[in-house]
Amino acid sequence: MIDWPEREHYTAEDLVELIRILRDPENGCPWDKVQTHQSIRKNFLEETCEALEAIDADDATMLREELGDVLMQVVFHVVIEEERGRLDFEQVCREVCEKLVFRHPHIFASSAEQNAGINSWDALKNKEKGRRTLEDELDTVPLTLPALMRAQKLQKRAAGRGLCAEDAAAEAALQQAEAGWEQRTPETAQQAAGELLFAAADSIRRAGVDAEEALSFASKRFRNQLLAEETARKE
Repeated sequence: MIDWPEREHYTAEDLVELIRILRDPENGCPWDKVQTHQSIRKNFLEETCEALEAIDADDATMLREELGDVLMQVVFHVVIEEERGRLDFEQVCREVCEKLVFRHPHIFASSAEQNAGINSWDALKNKEKGRRTLEDELDTVPLTLPALMRAQKLQKRAAGRGLCAEDAAAEAALQQAEAGWEQRTPETAQQAAGELLFAAADSIRRAGVDAEEALSFASKRFRNQLLAEETARKE
């Protein structure tokens, strides 16, 4: 056992050290020391979703706990990479700090000099990441995003290059997709559903609404309505 000294205040560096101890090949925790990026991959998503629940509930106590769990996931993956000699926590912090400075030329003088004449956030990201072509931009939209979120990001990237249809054409595309859904067969149902959802996501994006959040909140309202109706029936 390790004699860990009590601390009145903990830092991010303490968290890194704790994960290193838990990952120690000889004396570490039997569970923690055998985990890999892949084995705890879904944990990252689960903890992030729980943090979102705390945000939606406006619960500061819950949010403090859930953000801590998200931070622990970040550090866990960093320590795995540290063991492989590929990166460390200091490098991760430095890169995100450099990114924040670079992308805010209206705030930081050094970034303003470096990015003179570039005002768009997306243009700054493209310069930073070396994106030059449409393919470069589309390939940076993660495949693992929820489908509605990914669709809207792809549509936004296309719109940024002037490749999206005008509003009237987009509305016509939505109507065509709706007609395709109405005329679906068992063989065409999946494709028709995809085209309908994609066209609807684009229409929603043009209205300035996040489709993923809109559907999440609608699902929440549906759940609450069902429970309210059930409670009313029992009274």
